[in-house]
Amino acid sequence: MRRRQFLGLTLGTLATGVVAGSMPRTGPRHTMTFGSSDSRTDAAAWNASRRFVDTRFGNIAYTDRGSGRAALFLHGFPLNSFQWRGAFDRLSSYRRCLAPDSLGLGYTHVADGVKVTPATQVQMLTALLDKLSISDVDLIANDSGGAVAQLFLTRHPDRVRTVLLTNCDVESNCPPPAVVPVIALAKKGRFADEWLAPWVADKDLARSAKGLGGMTFTYPDRLADETIDMYLRPLVESPQRKALTNAYAVGLAPNPLFGTESLLKRSQVPARIIWGTGDTIFSQADAAYLDKTLPRSRGVRRIGGAKLFFPEEFPDVIAEEARKLWGV
Repeated sequence: MRRRQFLGLTLGTLATGVVAGSMPRTGPRHTMTFGSSDSRTDAAAWNASRRFVDTRFGNIAYTDRGSGRAALFLHGFPLNSFQWRGAFDRLSSYRRCLAPDSLGLGYTHVADGVKVTPATQVQMLTALLDKLSISDVDLIANDSGGAVAQLFLTRHPDRVRTVLLTNCDVESNCPPPAVVPVIALAKKGRFADEWLAPWVADKDLARSAKGLGGMTFTYPDRLADETIDMYLRPLVESPQRKALTNAYAVGLAPNPLFGTESLLKRSQVPARIIWGTGDTIFSQADAAYLDKTLPRSRGVRRIGGAKLFFPEEFPDVIAEEARKLWGV
């Protein structure tokens, strides 16, 4: 029951189409969803492509594909860079696509004594880009990665060409009420053991209404076993990793976006917002907030019935909107 309360599941019937400005009602809607048979980049291929950069924050895991101007993809919690594989398949012909694993998540090795907070994630990203000799990027982000993207934009506006945000924190809703119980459990050192470990052990549970799939994916039945393992197994593989996972959740409070609104209102970076309407964590008002706050916003595209981690399930939408924003 605690899991249900956490995300406040209020599931209605998912829309079979999408709202105005979104995907058409006919024809293929998303040809490469997670776990689908036509996926060109599976877990083995993603693992084989993983690289590492040593920084003062730790040995940062990342995937790097394509050439030219760089696009930086920031994933959500408790996912990792694998979330963006479909977008990479579609966008690496137009950008050098770069997706790191955040501190405390995925396959990044965190240095001793490093605090796992959104502010530190920004510092890590800056160090990573410097190591790779990348001066500026197009930002694409989801969930807590969206909070990091906003912080990066306000602290390094000269390093951001465009920003594409999907369902994520905003200053007026950070952390959202649904996440507060998770933070409380993580403070007790119990989140990784009581939530994530059971999902790793029982993939059907992970796909259920009580699991990661049912809570945050539009099509949980398509969430492959290997995808669940890619995301969650590293987070519970040792007491040290469990502690880092809990630390990531604890770092989401108090409000890491406090004070960003006035800075975002001065931003001259072109922005676009894509928002899933089936999300039970971040509200539709959050999308409107971003559209109103970012002066050069090009509006909101709402994806009917799509839940929090829809960027993984609808990579064609991400690619289409990114190319429009980039002008390619």
